[in-house]
Amino acid sequence: MNPNENARSGGEPITYRDAGVDLRAAESLTRRLGELVASTRTAAAEGDFGSFGGRFRLPGASELVASADGVGTKVLVAARAGVHDTVGEDLVNHCVNDILAEGAEPLFFLDYFACGKLEEDVAFQVIEGVARGCRRNGCALLGGETAEMPGMYAPGEYDLAGFIVGRRVFDVPGRKGVRAGDRLIALPSTGLHTNGYSLARKVVFERLGLGVNDLWPGLEGEMVGEALLRVHRSYLEPLRGVLEAGDVRALAHITGGGIPGNLSRVLPAECDAVVDLDSWSRPALFSLLAEESGLSDSDLYETLNMGVGMIVIVPAERSESVLDDSGIRSAGGFDCGRIVPGDGTVRLVRSA
Repeated sequence: MNPNENARSGGEPITYRDAGVDLRAAESLTRRLGELVASTRTAAAEGDFGSFGGRFRLPGASELVASADGVGTKVLVAARAGVHDTVGEDLVNHCVNDILAEGAEPLFFLDYFACGKLEEDVAFQVIEGVARGCRRNGCALLGGETAEMPGMYAPGEYDLAGFIVGRRVFDVPGRKGVRAGDRLIALPSTGLHTNGYSLARKVVFERLGLGVNDLWPGLEGEMVGEALLRVHRSYLEPLRGVLEAGDVRALAHITGGGIPGNLSRVLPAECDAVVDLDSWSRPALFSLLAEESGLSDSDLYETLNMGVGMIVIVPAERSESVLDDSGIRSAGGFDCGRIVPGDGTVRLVRSA
């Protein structure tokens, strides 16, 4: 077949750019990301930026812990607000907290950024946030993937996922170490973190008709976009002291499924967790969502973190010293309940 036959019969040749994929923009973005990735390198990071894969020199024969996650429809809020760097940091912190629950600290991270049409500055800001999260958590950003898929995403929309590998350095027994009598120590969240945004968007943008630049009712001087884009907190440093001291039986990262769905993951079959909902004041951000959604307490606590981002299970005799730890104090930790004999159920109770 004559290579020019289609062009003659159907018009001008169709280039990759005509089809919606701009390779020049991708190449330019890769060059710009080089410095960000280099800023996260640790002594054990090997290989060159831009290689087919990221390599990491394993120190000794340590146990590795890996996880993958995303930030859900929080990316739609970021797109609406035109603020893209915070979701990248959210992604890293979320993944760090997940492997921390298994007793691991992070080694390296990979990201996946997908869009319909690549907007170079937007992608750069997202990965800038990823790099910042990696630096703050002491892990290397080894690489990632930027996928441009015309027709898959609406203009201005994108998706984001992350993959983390860590080394198990803390003795966190998990479910097998939990005993009746243990205490629950809660660490506050900074906001919604990375879950519940489908509900929050429906309430805030549709039912209330608020925009990202409107003030959030009940929050002094904070706009809707700012409140919804508060960065998902990393608990690595606040928990380091008590983890190194061996005071932690188990950790529950409160993400999708809320307190019941995540705390149950570390309960043995013969124990229940009793969570006192009156042990903390419901933050104003969650109060608005609760009031306007009309959801019951059980539905709310299964959908949102309701102000608690991590629950630490500790022996009763160590609970006071844990609460006195400088990292726990600085993070605002407080006693929120106890472990009792039962059948693996999480019970949400009121003091009164």
